Amino acid sequence: MSTREKETLTILHTNDIHSHFGSMSTIAAMIHEEREQGGNILVLDIGDHMDRMAVETEGTLGTANVDVINLTGYDAITIGNNEGLTFTPDQLAQSYSGLLCPVVCGNVVEQDTGLPPIWMKPFLIVEKGPFRIGLLGATAPFTTFYELLGWDVLDPVETLRVQVEALRLEVDVVVILSHLGLSTDRRLAEQIAGIDVILGGHTHHVLEEPLVIGQTVLGAAGKFGQWLGKVVLERSNGIRSIQLVSSGCVAARNMLLDERVTLAIATNRTEAERALDQTAVMTDRILPIHYDRESPFGSLLAQAVRHFTGGQLSLVNAGQLLGDLPQGNITKGMLHSLCPSPINACTICLSGNQIREALEQSLLDEYSGKPIVGFGFRGQLLGTLCMDGMEVHYHSHAPAYEKIKAIYINGEPMEDQCEYIVGTLDMFTFNVGYPSLAHGIGTRYHLPEFLRDLLEKELKRPGALDDSLRSRWRES
Repeated sequence: MSTREKETLTILHTNDIHSHFGSMSTIAAMIHEEREQGGNILVLDIGDHMDRMAVETEGTLGTANVDVINLTGYDAITIGNNEGLTFTPDQLAQSYSGLLCPVVCGNVVEQDTGLPPIWMKPFLIVEKGPFRIGLLGATAPFTTFYELLGWDVLDPVETLRVQVEALRLEVDVVVILSHLGLSTDRRLAEQIAGIDVILGGHTHHVLEEPLVIGQTVLGAAGKFGQWLGKVVLERSNGIRSIQLVSSGCVAARNMLLDERVTLAIATNRTEAERALDQTAVMTDRILPIHYDRESPFGSLLAQAVRHFTGGQLSLVNAGQLLGDLPQGNITKGMLHSLCPSPINACTICLSGNQIREALEQSLLDEYSGKPIVGFGFRGQLLGTLCMDGMEVHYHSHAPAYEKIKAIYINGEPMEDQCEYIVGTLDMFTFNVGYPSLAHGIGTRYHLPEFLRDLLEKELKRPGALDDSLRSRWRES
């Protein structure tokens, strides 16, 4: 009977925290508690740690998140789409300039050089006690959006296949930091030999129990710092073969706090609020928002999108705006709080029929009151459609899909078979909200400006507030 001593490696992992700063101190304390017990501990984050909806992240452009990552003591992180797409390359490089651990991602390169940015490593080998660990990372391939920011995104599965083959014989353990989603993680496990562990994110899935596919264990810790993922591996001393001991998640224990992280968050919050307290514009009236009917603030957003994109008309959903625009001093922080979603404008060529279908749906409670989650949306309800460059005559008591009697675009009757250039939101192109708005052609995304940036520009345009009071929806 063998009496070989067991060697153990514990991997702690988080993903999709989305700047929920209220959970970060607890997660840090739980990680430090694990470290105090001794052993070989590896700590990883799988992306979307940052989310510009949070004041701390927006006001410091991610420095607040980097401070927390440093104080928690992560060994490596990868990027999610919230890091890669809601910051410009220059902003992200600045944010990560103070990062103490490596960023690992193999499927994002600069268009100009074909190489990863200076702050990113395509792979990493780390040593924890007797274990030599190969870390590989990949992020969701939102190719069109990355290209507009100056990146090229490689196919993650093929990239990882080549990297695993090259790395496998050099290390004891191969770990993938995968911000690709559960279905892709399953494909990786099924199609690529030699992966020991895939730690997942992006789809916010929770794997409370071990999920083993072939020789690969999959782990994931949900979202918002509600869980700390934990994978324990072991081998007998002197034997290369790695065995899974356990894999799952530990619920965050909210009474447990790390004082240093708590203080860092508070300090960054103060700094962020100071940065966002700049005056953007002064207004002389309140602009209310309603989700079930036309309202001035919604019309102002539609104006902002049409003027920015140059569309013949614009369609936006009222749910992007989380409250009324007050009178008086409007700060950048106020615009951020009223329109926090990291959503970009786009233009798309739509037929009159497609436009009509979406407008008919926006008159129905099942659409205007529909809860929406994900796709960059940080509101609660979809809300009715707000428009600019057009006018709709309708009967509210007519049957569904027969309410609209006439539509005019810039004063001319809309032709159902004609095509129009519509300024709208990237969210709709993902087939969420009003489905017909996703079915046009010639989509062009406008990055990096967010809707709150467009609102600020529109508020500074002479006559914009007066224009927002003009009715576009006319009850006949």
